[in-house]
Amino acid sequence: MLHQDARNEAITLLISLLALLTLVEMGFNYWENRKYYEKRDTLTNIYLTVLAFMLNVTVKGSTFFILNYAYQFRLFEIKNRAVYWVVLVVIQDFLYWVLHYVGHYCRLFWAMHVTHHSSEHFNLTTGFRSTVFEPLYRVFFYLPLAFIGFTAMDILYAYLITQLYGNLVHTQYHVNLPKWYGWIFVTPSHHRVHHASNIPYLDKNMGMMLIVWDRMFGTFREENLPEPIRYGITKQPEDTGPVNILFHEWKALLQDVKQAPDVRTKFQYFINPPGWSHDGHSQTARMMQQEYEK
Repeated sequence: MLHQDARNEAITLLISLLALLTLVEMGFNYWENRKYYEKRDTLTNIYLTVLAFMLNVTVKGSTFFILNYAYQFRLFEIKNRAVYWVVLVVIQDFLYWVLHYVGHYCRLFWAMHVTHHSSEHFNLTTGFRSTVFEPLYRVFFYLPLAFIGFTAMDILYAYLITQLYGNLVHTQYHVNLPKWYGWIFVTPSHHRVHHASNIPYLDKNMGMMLIVWDRMFGTFREENLPEPIRYGITKQPEDTGPVNILFHEWKALLQDVKQAPDVRTKFQYFINPPGWSHDGHSQTARMMQQEYEK
């Protein structure tokens, strides 16, 4: 296992680098008048980050307890430290891809994840625009890691590392990277597609660090449309105040549930993708993409 001091130094270095790059991007944005930032939007990003941080701290003990308890029933022991960490980071990244996929294809989870996508701007502070309630359920997606044989502390550390990487790709600045890099790792170009509301780009490129999962499971898309990217969601809330920004999709979901004719249909609204409706009054992203391609 990595020494605790070395972990803390690495985390401090990465957070400091992210903060520095954010300030640099802000500076270039205003100097070049690119309009990547907007004051209220940036303040909303910070507000959502603070809420997520507070919730993370609140549930940290229970998260650690659940993972540590599951670790007692581990099935394997990986002795080689290098192999241990490579396997941990790769599987953790895949399980995050699964969590992220569920967040886009199950409306109950989309109601929580939508906060991360609701900004019509895209910059390094957008990475701070957290899925505020994710700490309440994220641990259950990572339980397989404990059963495989990874300690709770190592799982949480690997998660933090991949999250910090994921923050770095929230930028509209074009970064020249080798072609091979984009076959393996998520790039800013890939993640711009993920945050786009252009119909062909919806629900694409869900990887946090590795893009290979999207390439394997059919959710990959290049940034290749002739028209500019439009950031945000297909139906932006009119009220972007501090309460509605958190709960607008919950309100819409419960309204649909209320109008559903029976219990089975009500349940379907929770588990089906966003846009699904029993009477066809709205469309899922896949439906819209099928019409777009005709």
